[in-house]
Amino acid sequence: MTVWDDLQGQAPVVEQLRRAAAEGQPTHAWLFTGPPGSGRSNAARAFAAALLCEQADPAERGCGECRACRTALAGSHADVSSVTTEKVTISIEEARELVKKAQDKPSTGRWRVMIVEDADRMQERSTNVLLKAIEEPPPRTIWLLCAPSPGDVLVTIRSRCRPVGLRLPPVDDVAELLVRRDGIDPEVAMGAARAAQSHIGIAKRLATDEGARARREKIVRLPLSLRSVSGAMKAAADLVALAEAEASSSFEQRDAAEKAALLASLGAPETGTLPPSMRSQVKRLEEDQIRRAKRSKNDYFDRALTDLLSFYRDALVLSLDSGTDLVNESLRPELEDFASRNTAEVILARMEEINDVRRRLVTTNVAPLLAIEAMAVSLL
Repeated sequence: MTVWDDLQGQAPVVEQLRRAAAEGQPTHAWLFTGPPGSGRSNAARAFAAALLCEQADPAERGCGECRACRTALAGSHADVSSVTTEKVTISIEEARELVKKAQDKPSTGRWRVMIVEDADRMQERSTNVLLKAIEEPPPRTIWLLCAPSPGDVLVTIRSRCRPVGLRLPPVDDVAELLVRRDGIDPEVAMGAARAAQSHIGIAKRLATDEGARARREKIVRLPLSLRSVSGAMKAAADLVALAEAEASSSFEQRDAAEKAALLASLGAPETGTLPPSMRSQVKRLEEDQIRRAKRSKNDYFDRALTDLLSFYRDALVLSLDSGTDLVNESLRPELEDFASRNTAEVILARMEEINDVRRRLVTTNVAPLLAIEAMAVSLL
């Protein structure tokens, strides 16, 4: 097993990174881009492991077996620092801390590797802090930035980085990975990979969480219930509730565990009022969790609308008789009926309505329920 094994369907990228890891002086800054689910962060971490691999033969670096490879992949290597955020943005304080760490010499390996998993979530002030460090990096420091597309990063940053473009892997490759790595039943793995539209993380969740599969099924079936304005309003409320339930199921237990761990580390009393100094730290944690929940809900709304979009995508495939595989094969009879009653132009217009709401939820402070209610009515 090597560090590259989880990069399904990314052979050109793997070859590019293999060669770079074997070089004596690899480029000092890299920008990994690709759509959600393409494995940007996995590729960056695999590359970090290969750079630090203990194999003497450069061609064998990235073995996945040595201590350096294992700890780099696990996120515990002393010479790998990373910043990721489940909040809306990466703060300037986080950026400054990363830049400070970048000045340290490697402690055990050949390089100090700095990974920014959400470079697109950096505000301009934070990016300017990072720019100076990338322009004039210490001699043994390598920066690995990840973003959905080059356009999501300031031109001053991306012009100083070597690009690595990833794509979504084929459905068969994702299913094979779930079977090999996670022991998923092949039929379940294939269904999850198809439903996730090759997004590896979501495919794993669908394959292992029956509740997640049930919620997605309800979302995809929503167009079948759009018969009247009242039905559209109910469908919108159902979609919002399903997305919020999905987000809550992911974070409720973690929030409680984080708070319990913090209280234990502070030596907080089991009962009674907390001292002021402890209350302030608990309040900061709760504020961070609220910000994380906000981003999580935005992400899940986007995912729910992507799942809804897949219904219309499949209907369009059938309307045009393109022969392309369906995402929602189990709904083929319903989709065929829908496609027979709607032209391709109508289906495309409805897809644009959904995409418009996706953009509004990301770029404005519109209330999700109001935006989705208006969308549902427009889909009648």
